[in-house]
Amino acid sequence: MTRQPHDQFAKQYLTELLTPHGQVQISREVTSEVRQVDIWFLPTPSVSTPPEVLGLLGQMASTACLLEPFRNAIGIMAVRNCLLKLFALYGELQRQARREKNSVSESDLPCLWILSPSCSTKLLNGFAAKLDDSGDWVKGVSPDQ
Repeated sequence: MTRQPHDQFAKQYLTELLTPHGQVQISREVTSEVRQVDIWFLPTPSVSTPPEVLGLLGQMASTACLLEPFRNAIGIMAVRNCLLKLFALYGELQRQARREKNSVSESDLPCLWILSPSCSTKLLNGFAAKLDDSGDWVKGVSPDQ
């Protein structure tokens, strides 16, 4: 008997519904290639130099974050690859917390900063990016956490 009856039911039900319309694979294993984050930053709680000295960079690095700098304008695949790295790191942090019998809160998870000299409106709209109207950030910065 399966340990997750709902999971088994859902897989069987969806397979029956979808089989007449195409190929269905149940429990397909997805292997991931090794990905490298350009910069993973973890702020030190007590710092001798205040982050304000770094200006916008100090504001961005006030919490744990990944920084992915690009030299040219980015496209949809570059953003997706950055998101894959972020979610892979989330998974790693969750597995580590589970091993240590801890939990990971939303505030413990790093945010992703994609640094690009420009970005198309189509790309921004495709990822539902919004400008921050709070006045806390300069124009062109979209901190969507």
